Amino acid sequence: MKPVELLLLLFSVLSSVGGQLFLKLGADKLASLLQETSQGTLGTALRIPELLIGLGCYALGAVAYILLLARVPLSIAGPSVSLVYVFSVLLGYFVFRETIPIGRVMGLGLIMAGVVLVISQK
Repeated sequence: MKPVELLLLLFSVLSSVGGQLFLKLGADKLASLLQETSQGTLGTALRIPELLIGLGCYALGAVAYILLLARVPLSIAGPSVSLVYVFSVLLGYFVFRETIPIGRVMGLGLIMAGVVLVISQK
């Protein structure tokens, strides 16, 4: 994978992870609003800035992924974006204080090894 392709991949992955972060923050805020008012509407969700930022991050990630697909085969790009899983677990651990069981750690190691094998083969 060429450097520009690697940058597109990383931008796509990190944008998606950023989207997950903000969607989780927004969903937590929405949950507390729903407990207070017991009324949930689309309008309520659209007034939560974190949800809108999260959706924007996903949109940027999708654009970067499309640009990546224009440069590399799907058989490389598709599996490579599974790095989102790795970063999401780390985000959960560091930001939301979620635990990471050993089985999950092993699974993340397999994902990372698989991505390295996929992007290094032509």
